[in-house]
Amino acid sequence: MKRRQFITLLGGAAAGWPLVARAQQGERMRRIGVIMGFAEDDEVWQAYLATFRQRLQDFGWSEGHNIRFDYRFTGESTERMRIAATEVVAMAPDVIFVTTNPVVSALMEVTRTIPIVFTWVSDSVGSGYVASFAHPGGNITGFHNYEPALGAKWMGILKEIAPAVRRVAFVHVPEITANVRVGEAIE
Repeated sequence: MKRRQFITLLGGAAAGWPLVARAQQGERMRRIGVIMGFAEDDEVWQAYLATFRQRLQDFGWSEGHNIRFDYRFTGESTERMRIAATEVVAMAPDVIFVTTNPVVSALMEVTRTIPIVFTWVSDSVGSGYVASFAHPGGNITGFHNYEPALGAKWMGILKEIAPAVRRVAFVHVPEITANVRVGEAIE
């Protein structure tokens, strides 16, 4: 083999090493912690989870092959949410997927480093989960189901539908910051 061919062969092999290393690294099993603030037998949330898993599979992430899910269903129990948060963080997942404000709050008590992606959460800025919509900062991001400012819009729609209504009651859980802010917007 001539010197130039040898250098070309060696250079090509060296350039390929990082690609091989990345390919092998990409094949490691990724772990997703899932904490649902709903009951395990909730058909609506099971359908959402099935869609979530299917979309991941569409992108090449298949359960048991290169991704593993660790599920916790808490129902409405804040105690079970705290226990689930502690258990899932102890497993050191690559990311934690969660629902509901109380679950995010429970996770914030036990980790500030593992990435958390939420859904079915409202007023993440007012609740202190993220700094802003544009730049969430920290380890938490996600999707909102509604914003507190919608409370005023709901009242406007109610006035259009039933202009004679003079009194409206707003029933909510006062420990949830988003609920308080919806009430403020309604007032």
